[in-house]
Amino acid sequence: MQTLPTYEDVVAASERIKGYAHRTPVLRSRTIDAQLDASLYFKCENFQRIGAFKFRGAFNAIASLSGAQQRAGVIAFSSGNHAQGVALAASLLKVKATIVMPQDAPAAKLAATRGYGAQVVQYDRYTEDRAAIAASLAQKHGYTLIPPYDHPNVIAGQGTATKELMEETGLLDLLFVCLGGGGLLAGSALAARALAPDCQIYGVEPEAGNDGLQSLRAGHIVRIDLPKTIADGAQTQFLGDHTFPIIQREVADILTVTDAQLVQTMRFYAERMKMLVEPTGCLSLAGACNVKDLVRGKRVGIVISGGNVDLANFCGLLATEGGNAVPDQ
Repeated sequence: MQTLPTYEDVVAASERIKGYAHRTPVLRSRTIDAQLDASLYFKCENFQRIGAFKFRGAFNAIASLSGAQQRAGVIAFSSGNHAQGVALAASLLKVKATIVMPQDAPAAKLAATRGYGAQVVQYDRYTEDRAAIAASLAQKHGYTLIPPYDHPNVIAGQGTATKELMEETGLLDLLFVCLGGGGLLAGSALAARALAPDCQIYGVEPEAGNDGLQSLRAGHIVRIDLPKTIADGAQTQFLGDHTFPIIQREVADILTVTDAQLVQTMRFYAERMKMLVEPTGCLSLAGACNVKDLVRGKRVGIVISGGNVDLANFCGLLATEGGNAVPDQ
């Protein structure tokens, strides 16, 4: 039986990361409010340290380790944002970090992870098992594994973003959260349910990687083949043993969006809100735009998960997708 985190763990994590994690801004857009006839509040974790919410959970997890575990070092596997989060958190706490990253991870994320002082071990995401590689190195060197999402302290840390959002905005009717492995969604659900009991919570994942939607419908964790999507942070194949029960209990539904809709949302953020948001970070708003009838007249929270995208890739995606900067899904 897994021990699931609670809102009390989110509160403890909030105290633990204070002074290390940024309290990111909550921004508004009159343009999108008018487009959706709603009041949207954007929690901008693209302005978090390392450019993504992942720093919160990584720091909370490493700071919670015993002295002996910290001295031995930590290991993680990630396509990029969790890698950077663990690398920076470990550096701040003076803990050795090794990160297992795919060979095709965005160059900016690889460079940043190494820049924070972590050792990077690369692998082929289509032929090798990153979890097996990390487990082997952990056993060999005595490292503690900090998983990207399926861990109580990681989930609790991620929940601090929504805790901050609702402390600033007050009660929200709806909350849209980017979904990969479920750490951000599960943590957000814990915070939202405690602070706004009537808030409806929605996870949003890529159409090509709809394991979360399938799992919610089936009532158990469904595993899929590695999805091919521009949302590299959501190229997960299954939810976690800790994340799924919380999502199943607290989340109203899971929505999916196409890569084309993510590009359109990237354009909106860049042109209308002057923000660089990575494709995965665009999931939440793209999902909200897909359910206009649901959001009309409501107070809506949008959690932007991160902004780490190679500029060349960013420009290339926008160059191939013209049209209105306002999402019109």
